[in-house]
Amino acid sequence: MAAEEEAEYMKYKDPKQPLNRRINDLMKRMLLEEKIGQMAQLDRSVVSPEIMRDYSIGSLLSGGGSVPLPQASPEDWINMINEFQKGSLSSRLGIPMIYGIDAVHGHNNVYKATIFPHNVGLGATRQVHKLFTLDLVRRIGAATALEARATGIPYVFAPCIAVCRDPRWGRCYESYSEDHKIVQQMTKIIPGLQGEIPPNSPKGVPYVGGKDKVAACAKHFVGDGGTTNGINENNTVTDWHGLLSIHMPAYYNSIIEGVSTVMVSYSSWNGVKMHANRDLVTRFLKDTLKFRGFVISDWQGLDKMTTPVHANYTHSVQTGIEAGIDMVSFP
Repeated sequence: MAAEEEAEYMKYKDPKQPLNRRINDLMKRMLLEEKIGQMAQLDRSVVSPEIMRDYSIGSLLSGGGSVPLPQASPEDWINMINEFQKGSLSSRLGIPMIYGIDAVHGHNNVYKATIFPHNVGLGATRQVHKLFTLDLVRRIGAATALEARATGIPYVFAPCIAVCRDPRWGRCYESYSEDHKIVQQMTKIIPGLQGEIPPNSPKGVPYVGGKDKVAACAKHFVGDGGTTNGINENNTVTDWHGLLSIHMPAYYNSIIEGVSTVMVSYSSWNGVKMHANRDLVTRFLKDTLKFRGFVISDWQGLDKMTTPVHANYTHSVQTGIEAGIDMVSFP
């Protein structure tokens, strides 16, 4: 290889190289600003391809039903995402971005997509026949993934594996059940979304199985369905045993199923904001459970760490990143 060719060779772009070598090569080349950009997830409505290029933004999302056009077709979605992706690929290092969306009961932000029952409805089918239900949720995951990829989207913020302990919680319909065992069973939607893990793949390592599958996201870590009096985004008061026996078990199953990402909850555990809880996010989820995907904040999750919201954003960012959050979702 000539000297000029050697200078041009970028190991991280070579698919023949082992993954760890490609990652190490890329990390060595990245500027601090590019690393920060890669940890950011912005809303599509405030971004241009030029912003993706100039700031090396790692991810985009459609938040709160944000769409490219009213009644946008799958082609409209694909064209929009491709334009953003062209911006990312024209950045200094050419790192592609990942686009995420809340496909929580089908690809529900997209006009004419198939809409399935909310999680509480799927959980209720458990009373009919267990094996039928598990196959049903797996097939729903597969159908959702297929329709998401048909619009160019490779990442969905689903499933919600909250265990709703108080029906006054306004998001109880997002929970499969008040019984953690049923919620655990319903994590079978993950191989539907991501694909079945091959027999020779290591357990607990994220797996996405092809162009008709998506990266999934188990949320919201942890205890979001157990807040006092069912108050949304509030405080879950329980001891360590209660947290592990009720709210945590579905995360064990999700990791075994190869879930790619975990989203942190707005709520607190015994007064400590989950977005600031290094003991749970890093020491337990990553170090003890050996989760090897990435951890993403909820939308504006860092802003909401303070009262009033956004009161000390520098502190919030530092605390959240040190807690173990890998990607920050914000407006």
